[in-house]
Amino acid sequence: MALKVSDLAGRVGVTPDTVRYYERLGLLPKPGRTPSGYRQYEEGLADRLRFIKGAQRFGLRLEEIKELLDIQDRGSCPCGHTQKLLRARVEEVDEEMRRLKRLRADLLTMIERADCDAPTSMSWPCAVQFIEGGRCDDEQCSL
Repeated sequence: MALKVSDLAGRVGVTPDTVRYYERLGLLPKPGRTPSGYRQYEEGLADRLRFIKGAQRFGLRLEEIKELLDIQDRGSCPCGHTQKLLRARVEEVDEEMRRLKRLRADLLTMIERADCDAPTSMSWPCAVQFIEGGRCDDEQCSL
């Protein structure tokens, strides 16, 4: 049974524009058309769309997802490449966690050193912490 773009999108919980965008990127095969020009998608593409959305939830980029789909479309198993992409994603998440840990420490430092009674030419004395960058590893630093 052929599906219109809105029917396919509705089955997966995306917008018709998303389906058309994925088609333009080559994530979905070009559909057949009715004599009046409406796209006609195969019902099995709903699972392909679900795969795309699931891979995005794990942080894979559309370009990476296309690589996996291309491998599968050629009849090969993309498991090895999938593992490589997921390992890289884990490294990205680890780096982001380190960055967030540093940010958290900087925020706590700013909270501890906030001195809204400090003399300044500004009408909002605490703003100087943002202007000066907020990070200070030197004990003599007076944010």
